[in-house]
Amino acid sequence: MIRIRKAQDRGQANLGWLKSQHTFSFASYYDPQHMGVSSLRVINDDRVAPGAGFETHGHKDMEIISYVISGTIAHKDSFGNIKTLPAGEFQLMSAGKGIYHSEFNASNTEPLHFLQIWIQPDTLGIDAGYQQKAFTQTAALTAVVTPTGEHGTLKVQQDAILYRLQLSPNEQVQMPTRDMSRQLYVQLVEGTLKVNDVELTPGDGAHITAEQAVLFSAYQGPVTALVFDLA
Repeated sequence: MIRIRKAQDRGQANLGWLKSQHTFSFASYYDPQHMGVSSLRVINDDRVAPGAGFETHGHKDMEIISYVISGTIAHKDSFGNIKTLPAGEFQLMSAGKGIYHSEFNASNTEPLHFLQIWIQPDTLGIDAGYQQKAFTQTAALTAVVTPTGEHGTLKVQQDAILYRLQLSPNEQVQMPTRDMSRQLYVQLVEGTLKVNDVELTPGDGAHITAEQAVLFSAYQGPVTALVFDLA
């Protein structure tokens, strides 16, 4: 079964400096039909004005992933990490026992566009941590986040794998289902993508259950998407 979450149906927030679309219930947006998928709790599609950003604030017991689509994030946290996160890179912050951080658009002239993703950890009260990496796309589906941190991936405190999917025009790749009880969630970033026989356009999401295999097909340009494999 494939259930589509159309981009235009997501929750909306407009703070002037921030325009955000919420795949799942978040902040003042609440929809009991869209509370998350398994441990995947938040996908916010954030656009931040030049020079603006999120002032210092705290998190606890959450695995927070940022993926920059365009622009650069300026990150600073209570553990002394002062980093920049450019387009194409991934950041994973394990909030654990507690962490404070700020995130700003590093440019005073160009907008910032990124995805903010929250995954609930399987263990509470772990030590907080910070990871960041740019990944070379070695295959159509490249793992970037895993529970073990194997093969140089970022390590998440949950039975969840995050892949980046990149396809050239007219390219296809099949993703076998590891276990029929697992769930997949696809968030399309760029291009037009077919998931089996269902078409997605940028910003759309797809919740996939009880499919023996999933065929990803690109057309009308290259495709970039994030694919979550969830227990």
